[in-house]
Formats: sequence, structure tokens, C-alpha cells
Amino acid sequence: MACILELEKQARKANIPIMTKEGIDFLVEYIKKNKVKQILEIGSAVGYSAICMAIPDKDIKVTTIERDVDRYREAVKNIQDFALQEQIEIILGDALDIILEKKYDLIFIDAAKSQYIKFFEKFKENLAINGVIVSDNLAFHGLVNGSDDGLSKNVKGIVRKLRNYIAFLKQNKEFKTNFYSIGDGISISRRQQ
Repeated sequence: MACILELEKQARKANIPIMTKEGIDFLVEYIKKNKVKQILEIGSAVGYSAICMAIPDKDIKVTTIERDVDRYREAVKNIQDFALQEQIEIILGDALDIILEKKYDLIFIDAAKSQYIKFFEKFKENLAINGVIVSDNLAFHGLVNGSDDGLSKNVKGIVRKLRNYIAFLKQNKEFKTNFYSIGDGISISRRQQ
């Protein structure tokens, strides 16, 4: 059986963006407390968060999507190392091109920051009644609430897109969103009844 701390260490060493310890603990606690069973994750990276979300309960099923072939392969290997292939289905491809029929209790967005609004709009149709959409990296290492001075053009673009996404969530009449200053900034959006 593989070790989650070892996986964390390997990902950080290889510069693979994974959730912060506080962020993943918060998410896993939410899943346990709310008895979440069906999860969709946009952005697998090396499978770290999918594995963490699946571990608490054998009945939890995670569908996770990754478009980078190397990360996908690494995630498949890690899921097998943890013997979680019965619980975690990983799909190779661009999430915006993938059509899913299933409904999920929790949809977790942690992929290309510039596409967050598109991911939200596309996959909200896959949300079960009382389901939530969780978004990570909304603080983006503290840059979203900071000054743009000294940031590269690329980073400025990401920060701008994240600010737009936060504004989109705040103005969204269909969903009520709570924001948490945990990890790298997390939001939980629930459809208004």
C-alpha cells in the first residue's frame, strides 16, 4: 500500500501543483461530514486529491479528468499503487470536450485557472440535487488580492481570470457561494433552491 505523504513529497519535488495540506484536509472533512459519495474532479494532476477524496469511504466514487498525458499516466500508476481503481475512474482528455451523463454530489474544479468559468457552466448540469461545486486556488499564492506590479504577463493573465471567476461566483444568482481562506483559497457553491 502506498503512502500519501510520499505522494505529496514526490509531487512537490517534481513541481506538480497539488492542493495544500490545509486545503485537502478541509475538502476531505467536508466529504465525510456531508456523506458525499459521487465526485467529479476537473484536473487530476498525479491523482493526489482524487486518492485523498476516495480513501475515507469504500462507497465514494471519483471520476477525474486529466488532459496531460504524462500526468494522466502518473495518476493511473498512483491510483493502482493505492489499490483504488475500483473507486477512481480517470479519463484522459480536455474536460471541455468530455460529455458526462452522471450526476455528482460534489464537483471539484482544480485545473486550468483560465477555464474556471467554462468548467463551472459546463459541469453544473452534472450536479445532483443539493450537490456543490468546490473551486481551489482562488487566492493563487496570495496574488489575487495583491498588486500586479512585477508579475509576468502570463501570471497577470491567470490572476485576472481568477478575479473574473470570483466576481462571476459572487454575482451568480443561480448559486450561493461561500469563500474560505483555507489553503490557497477555496469556494463552495450550492444551487439556490
